Amino acid sequence: MSGFGADRTEAEAFLVANPDIAFVETLFTPLSGVARGKRLRRSELAKVYGGGAFVPSSIVAVDILGADCEASGLVWETGDADAVLVPVSGSLVRAPWLGSDVAQVTCSLATLDGQRSSFDPRAVLARVLDRFAADGLAPMVACELEFYLVERRRGKVTRRRSPLTGRDPFGPEAHGLSETEDAGDFLRALWAVADAQGWPLEGASAEASPGQLEMTLHHRPDALQAGDDAIAFKRAAKGVARPLGCEATFMAKPFENIAGSGMHIHMSMIDKENANIFAAEEAEGTPALRHAIGGMAATMAESMAVLAPNANSYRRYVAHSYAPTAPNWGINNRTVALRIPAGSSASRRVEHRVAGADANPYLALAVVLAGAHYGLTHQTDPGAETSGDGYAAAAKSGDRLPTDWLAAIERFDRSAVMRDYLGEAFVDLFVAVKRTEQERFNAGVTSLDYDWYLQGA
Repeated sequence: MSGFGADRTEAEAFLVANPDIAFVETLFTPLSGVARGKRLRRSELAKVYGGGAFVPSSIVAVDILGADCEASGLVWETGDADAVLVPVSGSLVRAPWLGSDVAQVTCSLATLDGQRSSFDPRAVLARVLDRFAADGLAPMVACELEFYLVERRRGKVTRRRSPLTGRDPFGPEAHGLSETEDAGDFLRALWAVADAQGWPLEGASAEASPGQLEMTLHHRPDALQAGDDAIAFKRAAKGVARPLGCEATFMAKPFENIAGSGMHIHMSMIDKENANIFAAEEAEGTPALRHAIGGMAATMAESMAVLAPNANSYRRYVAHSYAPTAPNWGINNRTVALRIPAGSSASRRVEHRVAGADANPYLALAVVLAGAHYGLTHQTDPGAETSGDGYAAAAKSGDRLPTDWLAAIERFDRSAVMRDYLGEAFVDLFVAVKRTEQERFNAGVTSLDYDWYLQGA
């Protein structure tokens, strides 16, 4: 393949160093954020690096269940033509939870003539990063993910009971050590995979909701790699949980009366001299930081279809749940959407707290960084800082984020900024896929339908 991708010598060196590897899984992440690919035998790896790993081009636009989206224009109109999986350099690693003889390789999607697919979420993020590179800047980013360990009991999804005591999670127990100790078997296995695969997974803490955990991936100077890390983390978390009799879920709102799970994106900005342009002794940072915040706030509502991509996503945005409901900002304040954390001047950054854990990491990073670049370019004023209760301030101002799936998609469709940064064709495709998902989701008859209407209607 020309222009991008890994060299064949990478695969050859890996196979020599790992003679026990018998299988390799190709890993591609479409719009839905749910990884797709193939399991190949060792002898087939060479063709992946030689441009011979073909998949239907429509795979980029399948819905969250993997079904074709005919409205994408990539199915019947093209004869469901092939595209090519292109391995990402440095991503061929062992996948221990799949067995001692299995590896995996992250892939991008290319056209048959070797060009990046404009619909590949990695390519969408790369286009946004090109804007920063042209200005001599590079976002330094990290993803912080919340999730639950769950199990199925008597037909219901419940939070995982402690393997040490047999006790169900009960109270909030924020930062409780016994709660992280309960997850010790899972955490050990996950940290071992992180070390084996080379992604920078930091410590774990129990969140304010019973049974919820939060883990942070260390910052990266390459946002594409940060996206790769988040995808690898979610896949490995699910993988190591299964042998333990539970599941790791990144569903945005798996339980009614407790907090949902978010993906918080931390960002600073590095210039050509490797200096953080947000760094300042003042807690509010530099004008550049405030302009980036202004751009992210100004584009937040039109980004919600990406940050909250599913029907369930919108159940998370509840007042006093630590999920923001307005495009506000503040210093050392977890009730706002854009938080400047406490810390040294050199570490000055912004934490974007809106995305659900169910968001596609590449696309979430793309819309967040597009907003930041827009703000830096236009020197956007973020308005007054919110201090104290951000939810009360939002209720008073009436400035709320879309909390309806359909409204968010319509807002994204009309966004001139998102079309400029992400590409007209990509926005059209994303909207087509999400409208198809809406139709399919709304056509389902659920247990709630029966509970509400079977007897009373």
